[in-house]
Amino acid sequence: MATLCSLAVTLALLAPINAQPIATYACRANTKFGQHTVSLRQAVNATAPVTVRPNTRFTVAVDLQPGSLPSEVKGFKLQEVRDLALRVPVPANSSYISAKVSGGFGLNSTPTAQLDGTDVVIKVPGPIPGGANYELPTLAVRLKSGRRGTTVETRLKGTSYDDPGLTLQAKIKWKFLTTTAPVACYPDPNPTLTTTVIR
Repeated sequence: MATLCSLAVTLALLAPINAQPIATYACRANTKFGQHTVSLRQAVNATAPVTVRPNTRFTVAVDLQPGSLPSEVKGFKLQEVRDLALRVPVPANSSYISAKVSGGFGLNSTPTAQLDGTDVVIKVPGPIPGGANYELPTLAVRLKSGRRGTTVETRLKGTSYDDPGLTLQAKIKWKFLTTTAPVACYPDPNPTLTTTVIR
């Protein structure tokens, strides 16, 4: 259904198209109308030291830029988005120390960051209502560098719909039918956000 695809394109994590860099997510929404594959774009600013010494603590910050949700798209009403989770892998050649989130607005909940296996996960319970402006929090990950001569590269999580780096629940209404659609996304392509050389 084309209108449902149009709705999914505009769901969570929309950002100004001229912001840089841009992560492009391939997404799949599972709805009562079937599966629909779409794409969305998220502006990301990430920072990290250019170089560090071996066995040194340093911080990588991932700052997701402001966005907005539509209230209605081609007859579909977006009521809210809930249970958003975005994953950032702990980079190779480093070890995890801690993570925290700060800032953000319009989330109607308290975001958290926690380690889940080898991923740091930002969780936003929401709900974020349709039509709202919002910004996800900045994620700061404290790491310890590995051996000399290697690099630490920060990327977003995800390689497929079955290995997503971004998931959320979208509640939509069409005529008299209200349904919640789980959405799974992965970055395609998945650019390197930061590179730190261990010297």
